[in-house]
Amino acid sequence: MTLASNSTIFKMDLGPLNPVWAELILGLVLFGLTFLIMAKGILPKIRRTLDEREDAIDGGTERADDLRSEATQIREQYEAELAEARHEAARIRSKAVEEGSVAIAAARAEGNAEREAILAAGAEKIAAERAAAERELTADVDAWAHALAARIVGEPVGADRA
Repeated sequence: MTLASNSTIFKMDLGPLNPVWAELILGLVLFGLTFLIMAKGILPKIRRTLDEREDAIDGGTERADDLRSEATQIREQYEAELAEARHEAARIRSKAVEEGSVAIAAARAEGNAEREAILAAGAEKIAAERAAAERELTADVDAWAHALAARIVGEPVGADRA
């Protein structure tokens, strides 16, 4: 078929735009084959890849939301445990301060009792030593007074006279 034979089919002369039937049919057959190859082989693979990507993106977003909510729950649980631990620590500190105050008061009372005992023992010892010193001095003073009186008088006085 030639360009001249085409003009007889269409009854009009379109010049270079007159179709060649053999080329037109061959083009349609090749377009159909290309369309079938694309529709049956390549486009499903592309669609599957796009679906997988979309699923990965949507699934990733859903998993991220799930992880975010789980992290929030864990954080709230951690904060609750931390608050309880702080409360427990404050209670233990309060109890330790109370026990420390009791121990300090007991030690202070024991120290005061021990001090009083030491002071009483010291006062007793001082009183005993004072009494002993007074006895010794009284005896010595009598002896010195007799000796001094004997010197002044020139003869023995009191018990030394006999």
